[in-house]
Amino acid sequence: MFHGKKIVVVMPAYNAARTLEKTYREIPLDLVDEVVVTDDASSDQTVAEARRLGLRTLVHEKNRGYGANQKTCYAAALELDADVVVMLHPDYQYTPKLIPAMISLLTDGPFDVVLGSRILGGAARRGGMPPYKYIANRALTALQNLLCNAKLSEYHTGYRAFTREVLKQLPLLENSNDFVFDNQMLAQVLYHGFEIGEISCPAAYFEEASSINFRRSIQYGLGVVATSLQFRLQRWGWGSFPQFAAGGRGLQIAPPEESPPASASDAKRGDD
Repeated sequence: MFHGKKIVVVMPAYNAARTLEKTYREIPLDLVDEVVVTDDASSDQTVAEARRLGLRTLVHEKNRGYGANQKTCYAAALELDADVVVMLHPDYQYTPKLIPAMISLLTDGPFDVVLGSRILGGAARRGGMPPYKYIANRALTALQNLLCNAKLSEYHTGYRAFTREVLKQLPLLENSNDFVFDNQMLAQVLYHGFEIGEISCPAAYFEEASSINFRRSIQYGLGVVATSLQFRLQRWGWGSFPQFAAGGRGLQIAPPEESPPASASDAKRGDD
């Protein structure tokens, strides 16, 4: 518990066996009540590693996509009665050491959503973000700020924290199962008037860190443009889109069956 609030960290995983333990070891477990791993049909030993660490592990039998994996994460967190949910990638690209600051801005501050921004303070450049990704990030963010009437430093970070109310209210099931889910979710947050805070977040780029190839990056960029235009058209009353329309489908689903828990000796941190 943190200030009387239940904190759940969710980690949408895909082939993260080599970095999962390193990421988990830095989560402040004195503040976090539950850690949930959702595996999107990894081809490596991600599930075995998560079970060895004693983590609550949910498994997709078939690969559903990054967006679908997040839907499972958030549904599981709501099932656990989380008050605050932190999404942390298990590839160690984002440092878990920012979790206390992020959750405090939700439990004590004026925010409903907190983003770990790679742009604030020049964190992206220090972390080695490829130049083409940095330029695309800045261009897409500028466009989305214009169309969504916002002033975020970036929309494309994968390090996010939400209050329970946000996850219950947003029609997340109307969003894509692919990478553009991230962007659609932030557009919904803005559309529904929730307050977003940002903190500077260093990010590391290395072989094991997750990434999408150039073709998928182009698809994602086009999806961002489409999402921004749909947001503006919906605001003007010139269109109606499921992810913004009243009565959209929210997370009214049960998570997949939980994997068997590890033994108590395996679950202890620092044994190995």
